[in-house]
Amino acid sequence: MTPAPIKPEIEFDDLEKIDLRVGTITAVSEVEKSRKLLRLHVDFGDHTRTILSGMKQEREDQQSLVGVQTLFVVNLAPRKMAGELSEGMLFDLGFSDGVKPMLAIPESPMPSGCRAG
Repeated sequence: MTPAPIKPEIEFDDLEKIDLRVGTITAVSEVEKSRKLLRLHVDFGDHTRTILSGMKQEREDQQSLVGVQTLFVVNLAPRKMAGELSEGMLFDLGFSDGVKPMLAIPESPMPSGCRAG
């Protein structure tokens, strides 16, 4: 893989606007009206959210995601996808570069809701 060019420089304050948190996936199901979307129920410690992710075709065993901790952007405006509301975004690695996407997971268990950065 050849790394993509670095995006334009941003100010530190721009980065501070992104709320990236550890969430624990508690349930996974398919979104019937979509070839790509999975419905993830995610525990953030003080609340849970439903987050849709376009990873249906990338995971043979979708249920293996249950119990996994990974990073999510939690301060995006809710967005309708395939007729359902997504309350955040899974933060994965590789998709934008055409590499099989992988989850960004903590080295060891973390409290759900813990912020990155």
